[in-house]
Amino acid sequence: MTRVLVIGGGQNSEHDVSLASASAVAAALRAGGHEVSEVTISREGMWQVPDAPPPASAAESLAQALSLLADIEVVFPAVHGLLGEDGALAALCALAGVRVVGSDLRAGAIGMDKWATKLVAEAVGIRTARGRLVAASAIGDVEYDGPVVVKPVSAGSSHGVTLVQDAGDLLGALEEAAAHDDRILVEEVLHGREIDVAVIREAGGIRWAAPALEIHAAGLFDTATKYDGSARFTVPAALTATEGAVLKRAAVAMFDALGCAGIARMDFFLTSEGPVLNEVNTMPGMTAASQVPRMFAAAGVSYEDLVDRLVRAAVVPGAAR
Repeated sequence: MTRVLVIGGGQNSEHDVSLASASAVAAALRAGGHEVSEVTISREGMWQVPDAPPPASAAESLAQALSLLADIEVVFPAVHGLLGEDGALAALCALAGVRVVGSDLRAGAIGMDKWATKLVAEAVGIRTARGRLVAASAIGDVEYDGPVVVKPVSAGSSHGVTLVQDAGDLLGALEEAAAHDDRILVEEVLHGREIDVAVIREAGGIRWAAPALEIHAAGLFDTATKYDGSARFTVPAALTATEGAVLKRAAVAMFDALGCAGIARMDFFLTSEGPVLNEVNTMPGMTAASQVPRMFAAAGVSYEDLVDRLVRAAVVPGAAR
């Protein structure tokens, strides 16, 4: 039995998804015999600690939450997006010297930044879509040069992502992305199958990739499609042996290049010229119905077993592995 603190919520557009992940993780850990405490971060940044007096400020609420760290062994930060998945919570655990599930500050921060992720991928020979970086203050100067995908550099669940197929829609798409980040990516439109690969780092350092998952969606796999039930998933994806091996090698290579820990989901487009990395998620959705648990279930790893493995693999961020 391990004493685990599960953190959910968060101060970003993925708040509700994070609540669902945290609730599912906590229930699975309890079912597995762990002693679980829970804390929720509100959209306003207030840490909601059970049985604690109402705090006067976000700082006071954080102080109340920090007092819990003295009594637990592992933190499971099931917070997707900014001020969570981007390494903020891993950094907090590093300062407290507490073991944490998932990647450290460096991997989380780079993985959350789609532009930086592209640079790392290209450095290790993994293709990404051709694109350009645009400052939100300069969106009025962007010219339309054919169909493009516009997305915030740092945002999750496809918030602020738009497929632009007409020049008249470009400015609106840029403004939508700018509502989520002051840096925007404008990328070429890729045509290929959408394939996700999940990689886990087990206790002891062994990394392996679960069977790949294919997303079937009519048009862009945007925020609405992700959560309205219209998308269909195939696990394992119907791949040739060569395609499967190439995707797994690319996923593990990206996992290692970023220095990920715990689990990470690598999202690819499988084109006629091979895989193209779309993005990396260092704290992906973690309900039993989410993509990553589905992939590991296809490998014979139950949801309860998966979260247990992640707790057992937790380390103090920045500590030697």
